[in-house]
Amino acid sequence: MDGTARRNSYVTSLSFSSPEGGHSILAIGRNSGHVGLWSLFDEGTRFESQQPHAVACLAFKPVTTRRMSAKFGTTVATEELLVGDELGNVYYYAVEWVENLKVDLHGWHGAMTLLAKISVHSQQICGLAWSHEGDSFATGANDNACCLFVVKDLLAPSQKPARRLQSHRRPLQSLPRSHGLPELPSAEASQRRWNSSIISHSNDATEVSPVSLTYRVVSNPFILRAIPGQSGVLNIGEGREKHKWIHSAAIKAIAFCPWQHGLLATGGGSNDRAIHFYHTFSGACLATINVQAQVTSLIWSTSRHEIAATFGYAQPEHPYRIAVFSWPECRQVVAIPFGNDMRALHAIPYPGGPNEKGKKAREGEAWWSRTNEEGCIVVACSDESVKFHEVWTGRKKSMGAGAGLLGGSDILESLEGWDKEDKMVIR
Repeated sequence: MDGTARRNSYVTSLSFSSPEGGHSILAIGRNSGHVGLWSLFDEGTRFESQQPHAVACLAFKPVTTRRMSAKFGTTVATEELLVGDELGNVYYYAVEWVENLKVDLHGWHGAMTLLAKISVHSQQICGLAWSHEGDSFATGANDNACCLFVVKDLLAPSQKPARRLQSHRRPLQSLPRSHGLPELPSAEASQRRWNSSIISHSNDATEVSPVSLTYRVVSNPFILRAIPGQSGVLNIGEGREKHKWIHSAAIKAIAFCPWQHGLLATGGGSNDRAIHFYHTFSGACLATINVQAQVTSLIWSTSRHEIAATFGYAQPEHPYRIAVFSWPECRQVVAIPFGNDMRALHAIPYPGGPNEKGKKAREGEAWWSRTNEEGCIVVACSDESVKFHEVWTGRKKSMGAGAGLLGGSDILESLEGWDKEDKMVIR
């Protein structure tokens, strides 16, 4: 992206790659449709993608995935990135990131490969979330729908007969210039470009749509441009989602439970004003908490059976902007009011606190800190401030899986492999 274009755009979303990968890749999405991938270990942006529409959400998979290398013919650990845009499309990328020592050895920086374009929403993507195992992800949008996808089913061949999608069959040269697609590299630039190849897939969701990645050298030698628009990519439409849950407003807040597989929480907007809990295997709604406010983020505790929620626009009688609820009781155990009309716009978990002493100690000792062990949440507020909050209740509960964590349903708990004592068997 040139200097003028960068000045006229702004950042809409950020996401870091998985801790498991160890590459510290930061994905930066902009309203101009520009996505840049930059590592803390690099001097500049390594990969760039110009999306057809403004970027609304980004989400890196929390674990790596073994895929065939785009160059070496062996399997390598890749990062996977979801990019949601303002029209409701989600682009699924695989990123092969080569370490700097191997870059010097092979003269190749890796590849950013578009695997799928997912078009099941009709309006802007507001939220993206991966399960902690990386086997599924959920999307929320302004069309009031939240969709759950299972990766192995999503990227598998469709059982439906292939149909031709005419809207994606135009050649790249005929696309409007308003999409901001860079020109194809000249012969001279082709001699200098990185040898980045495309992974083509024959497993087709409907038909292999004409979408590809074209790379070119730009002024910064670390930048690689990726253009969605030609071949080798699955075009996935409605019907490939495992579940679709309709809310009464847009869904921005989505969170998979870290200690109970199959438990998902979603938060609705101003016309929904509720937190919903779902069983991802069956799609059953386990519980709903009416919070009388727009839910802007949801964060599960990693050390207790609790979930924190932040709120935006609320009813006049609702002064709280942060609350913590116990699960499965759905009882409010913490409430933090904000002054005036200030809103909590978004929150993320932080593995510590802003004033940690750096000295480890046991609970009850002078240097012991709860945030050092349990973390806190960082909240972006409408007054342009960022606040650190210690929200988790003081007394820990057992983190073992047990009866009642899926809403008390014997059927759902048996699906997860739990057997209650003295359970009556009906034959």
